[in-house]
Amino acid sequence: MTNNPNHPGEAARKIEDFLKVLSTTGGLNLTSKILACNGQVQASSSDTAGAPGAGSVQASPSSSPGTNPEICVELSGPDTPLLVARNGELLLAIEHLAAKILRLEPEEHDRISFDADGFKATRNRELDLMAEMAIQKVRATGEPFSFSPMSSRERRILHMALAKSGLPTASSGIGPGRFVVLYPEGLQPAPPAASSAEDRTRAIRSSFRRR
Repeated sequence: MTNNPNHPGEAARKIEDFLKVLSTTGGLNLTSKILACNGQVQASSSDTAGAPGAGSVQASPSSSPGTNPEICVELSGPDTPLLVARNGELLLAIEHLAAKILRLEPEEHDRISFDADGFKATRNRELDLMAEMAIQKVRATGEPFSFSPMSSRERRILHMALAKSGLPTASSGIGPGRFVVLYPEGLQPAPPAASSAEDRTRAIRSSFRRR
């Protein structure tokens, strides 16, 4: 993490405090495990989000493809459906807030990962299948294939899943509308055009409407 402001134990304590706010102020009925991917002490599976002991850390069983998180948080409980609704919108928002609390730069956000009842693992498998289908389609048609808009994390995973094909890829669009394009062999992506002030304003407004 930037300038090492967070020792894994200190980062876990900050996340524990954050989870406590979600439970007491946010009213979310969740249980949590905070996992250190380099291996530490196992947390009790019955820990309530933000409760004493919820900040204990254990080794993460696996990392998401394309990422190498240092701290992973697994959430479960009665309010899990709220987290994964609308393609995990609330889950990703909570993860984003946690990254801000740890003062991570945008390119470092993959160093922390929140998941709920295996949502991300399932989504990663979906991205792998989408990549395979797109590779087959581009090779069969010789035409570029555009994916739906995705978060920066999912775009990175998709780029890595597509890389094994040897076909060129690029991200296109602005703001929350950015998406991945897979190109046929020999067709290089065009360099991105500089966005205008009007484009940036439109992206910001679109981002607020999605919240």
